[in-house]
Amino acid sequence: MGKEGVESARAWGRRFFGETTSCNGEGRYTVSNEDSALARETTNEIRHRDVQTNGIQMHIAEQGEGPLVVLLHGFPESWYSWRHQLPALAAAGYHAVAPDLRGYGQTDRPAEVERYSQLHLVGDVIGLLDALGEEQAVLVAHDFGTSVAWNAALMRPDRIRGVVALSVPYLPRGAVSALTALRGALGDGFYMQYLQEPGTAEAELERDVRSSLTRFFHWGFGDSPQAAAAALPVIPASDGLLDIMPEATAVPRWLTDGDLDFYTAEFSRTGFSGGLNWWRTIDLSWELTAPWQGATMTPPALYIHGDRDGSIGLPGMDQLIPNLRFLVPNLTNTVALPGVGHWTQQEAPEEVNAELLKFLAGL
Repeated sequence: MGKEGVESARAWGRRFFGETTSCNGEGRYTVSNEDSALARETTNEIRHRDVQTNGIQMHIAEQGEGPLVVLLHGFPESWYSWRHQLPALAAAGYHAVAPDLRGYGQTDRPAEVERYSQLHLVGDVIGLLDALGEEQAVLVAHDFGTSVAWNAALMRPDRIRGVVALSVPYLPRGAVSALTALRGALGDGFYMQYLQEPGTAEAELERDVRSSLTRFFHWGFGDSPQAAAAALPVIPASDGLLDIMPEATAVPRWLTDGDLDFYTAEFSRTGFSGGLNWWRTIDLSWELTAPWQGATMTPPALYIHGDRDGSIGLPGMDQLIPNLRFLVPNLTNTVALPGVGHWTQQEAPEEVNAELLKFLAGL
């Protein structure tokens, strides 16, 4: 990061965390919320630090003490998407840890696409437990983060006490990769196919980061017209990803301008490549996970989704979700939140927190 970028990050840090924030030459910030009412309000005693895991440096936000609960975000998000869950878990007696996952925020962003496979991502989570000195954790995950949580539970059930998945249910390894299956069902315009070519989606999304994020957050929001229409994410020929997301000038009601400022600052600094590389390894991950074909998902689990989440409208979900218990024998419950779209824990924090704490108490 150049001098201009560092100064921008410092300015962002002062705005959100007060004058006691510092930013080093790599754009990483450290937080001290002394003498800053705004910092106390924003972070609610959330602590920030870096840990070493699986060969990378990972930034984590944490709060509370007790049994470990690790919160795994999706795209385009960061640790900040769990800002409503961290204090609730801490108050209930848990050690809540929300990392910036590989490729996001202040965590390392390897340049090589192949270093974003599910084996790498699961390795990051297990390494995080080791770095924290913990034998086990409950994983709570949203969007693409659920793939990591489900795979960690499948591959290392000795380390995972339970899984709470938001938006995306357990998708067992099939005869072909998910990308191949969905492309076959929805054609080459399916959005995951559009994301495969490095640089294409980046150029589109980074043209105006704030506008891109605003479109994303409106697109999956439960009150949005597109959520009501439940349109499938298929991009017409010669169009881009943002063309299927109506332009929006105001933030959705579950975000504040300050929240959007935070996300905009993060992705303006890092770009979108790290997160997009997760999609670019779908086929590779399918190949690498062959040893777990047909393995049983044993840890206790909870599945929560909004009834206006476009993800549940993808082909096959109408059959998979009602029969999820056959794939996850220790599934305790499936909860559908009325009027809620894709951004589950941010749209309905109180409802999600209540279900999460109920599940944790039952373990």
